[in-house]
Amino acid sequence: MTGFGRPVVVVTGAAAGIGAAIASTLAPDARALALWDQAAGVHRVARELGGATEASVLADEIDVTDGAVVSKAFDRLISEFGPAHVVVHAAGIMLPSTALDTSIEDWAHSLAVNATGTMNVAQRAARDMVATGYGSIVVVSSNAATTPRVGMAAYSASKAAATAFTRALALQVAPYGVRVNLVSPGSTDTAMLRGLHATREPVGIDVGNPPLSDSALTTLIEGDPDSYRLGIPLRRIATPTDIAAAVRFLVSNDARHITMHDLRVDGGASLDM
Repeated sequence: MTGFGRPVVVVTGAAAGIGAAIASTLAPDARALALWDQAAGVHRVARELGGATEASVLADEIDVTDGAVVSKAFDRLISEFGPAHVVVHAAGIMLPSTALDTSIEDWAHSLAVNATGTMNVAQRAARDMVATGYGSIVVVSSNAATTPRVGMAAYSASKAAATAFTRALALQVAPYGVRVNLVSPGSTDTAMLRGLHATREPVGIDVGNPPLSDSALTTLIEGDPDSYRLGIPLRRIATPTDIAAAVRFLVSNDARHITMHDLRVDGGASLDM
């Protein structure tokens, strides 16, 4: 996977969806795999991967908005397995809201999870990696960070903040041999996307939302002029494994000369802008 042999890997948001797919994709090459998520489902994912791979797999219920909790989780990891070689931050939440209707509560919660959570995890990971002189960090953001979306104001703003912080961090730590990159998915078949069409409750964990309807799929693929949304040129939505494959490339030695990059995995939906 990397130039470090069998690495110690951390994946946040690992209870379901993209995070779980990333954990599954990276597990076969890992020496140790730490799975962090606020949802209890992270333990199920850890059990499944622990029985299918040779990696030592551990799970912790972590609130990424709490910097002290994140720091303690890194300390526990180091005491048991040593510093992380690879950290993939996929934890996130979506609260659908328009720019005119976003409440201060939704705004604050979106920024806390998606922006502050990114800072807490990526900053601590980078500090450890600077000290050891190696490491690769990937932050899972969104193409909504750079493309205006009706109904996703707080989410887009929080992802834009996460993206900007990640790129600034990448610039600062590059001279120390630490690579920091972004993967920005578009529409991906996860509980988060299904929840956008089914509920106004916070989505970011597997809440059992039903599959996307034919009409929802058509809107995503064909676009929606009423909301100024382009369609998807490849005429399909992504799967979590599509995102995981992009992450695997960026943390691999094949990407050893890539840093500060934002790899959009959206089927061309943002026209690479």
